Amino acid sequence: MKKFIKIFLWTVLTFVVLLFAAGSLLVYKIKNGFPVSYETQAPTINFPAGQTSVLLFSKSTGYRHATSIDAGKRVFDSLAKKNNWFVYSTEEGGVFNKEQLAKFNVVVFNNSTGRVLNDEQEQALEHYVEQGGRLIGIHGAGDDSHHWDWYEHNLLGSKFSHHPIAAHLQKTAVVLNEVPDSAISSGLAKTWESTDEWYVFFENPRAKGFHVLFNIDGSAINPSGNIFFVKDKNFGMGKDHPVAWYKNIGKGSTFYTSMGHDETIWGHEPFNKMIENAVNWKLALP
Repeated sequence: MKKFIKIFLWTVLTFVVLLFAAGSLLVYKIKNGFPVSYETQAPTINFPAGQTSVLLFSKSTGYRHATSIDAGKRVFDSLAKKNNWFVYSTEEGGVFNKEQLAKFNVVVFNNSTGRVLNDEQEQALEHYVEQGGRLIGIHGAGDDSHHWDWYEHNLLGSKFSHHPIAAHLQKTAVVLNEVPDSAISSGLAKTWESTDEWYVFFENPRAKGFHVLFNIDGSAINPSGNIFFVKDKNFGMGKDHPVAWYKNIGKGSTFYTSMGHDETIWGHEPFNKMIENAVNWKLALP
């Protein structure tokens, strides 16, 4: 009997240790992404004349929002036909060189998470934006797994804190704000309902000069990210909780939306129209 109890206790202990190790590994992946090799070979791309060129980048080394990534690709294909865009979809970072980036009108981080580019490629993207390019980030592109100061300051304007845990996905109203540039808000729904994983940031991006296109009433959701030993994430962003914002950066611009956790968001016409506007934004301007 004593031998049985001893074996049982060791089995339980082993299970607990393995469970803790698995949980720690998952947390590390979400916050940092797993180390990967960086693709450096420039691809061969034939850019059609007279079309808006969109680089749709979906690489992830952290948490992978697989269903949203795939749904996003399908919607971009549909929008490309409607708007005469050329969409180059890839998960290879070799395209992030100054020569090829200069040929794209827009770069989209489609739920990219983790460290996805090497130092030289990051610098090429920084140069691209500051010299007149546009960068769009969707949902996971705004979590804290990227560890890239320029990216955080110029795309997000704030540092990601957490997302709700107990009430992971919540339905609430998304409200259009007045912004200085009517081109980016043209044709957008004034209010619509969506169920999503509402990211919480430490600071409102308005404080860093970003223009908020859409927000939700943060007091209408449960923002708590507390779980197990994490006890300091029981806060939200308050009544003014931005979920889409933009800013001019140098000669270029950035646009980010925290919406887009799963594929359901891509079934919302107001969301797709927002993405369409973000890609077409400023094309007619000098």
